[in-house]
Amino acid sequence: MPATPLPSAREASAALARVGRHFHQRGWVFGTSGNFSVVRSRQPVRLAITASAAHKGELTARDILEIDAKGRVTRGRRPPSAETGVHLAIVAARRAGAVLHTHSIWSTILSERHRGRGGLAVRDLEMLKGLDGVTTHAHREWIPIVANTQDMPALARDITAVLAARPAAHAVLIAGHGLYTWGRTLAEAERHVEILEFLLELEGRRQSWPS
Repeated sequence: MPATPLPSAREASAALARVGRHFHQRGWVFGTSGNFSVVRSRQPVRLAITASAAHKGELTARDILEIDAKGRVTRGRRPPSAETGVHLAIVAARRAGAVLHTHSIWSTILSERHRGRGGLAVRDLEMLKGLDGVTTHAHREWIPIVANTQDMPALARDITAVLAARPAAHAVLIAGHGLYTWGRTLAEAERHVEILEFLLELEGRRQSWPS
């Protein structure tokens, strides 16, 4: 299969701004929460990524930077997302073409509720077939949960370790923080957010039903 063409800087900026507006409208990012990236080049590594403290519902081209494999800004004048190292770790671990991080209410609730179990299992739901490689509703998706920390290099290491231990995982939750997912392309990563946010809300509502 031929490699998917990587976006130009202009295409990446427009696409990430569109994703920000979409996710903000859906209530998956609020204010400056969340961060998004898309791979622009693999050799050398270049990621287009949202700037720190940018309102995700109001993103413009000025809010999208470009970074190298060490997280240094190569295009733009603002600091990148504080979680840049996590994006780079996921790109390296999964050879992802895009990484998306949301801060929805349900991902926050469930990541706190299940943190002691180390993850959350979702199974036997038709919407699971929206995840890459899943072809039947008879599937068990394990979403690992890692502890939150302001030590970003440590968080990147923790996520790298979890992804190595769970090679089939399509996402990671950070306790009390939110969801990370990815895809070979930005379109696939965006679809994963839509599927996973649906599943998390469903699980959250179902677990809240009276027994």
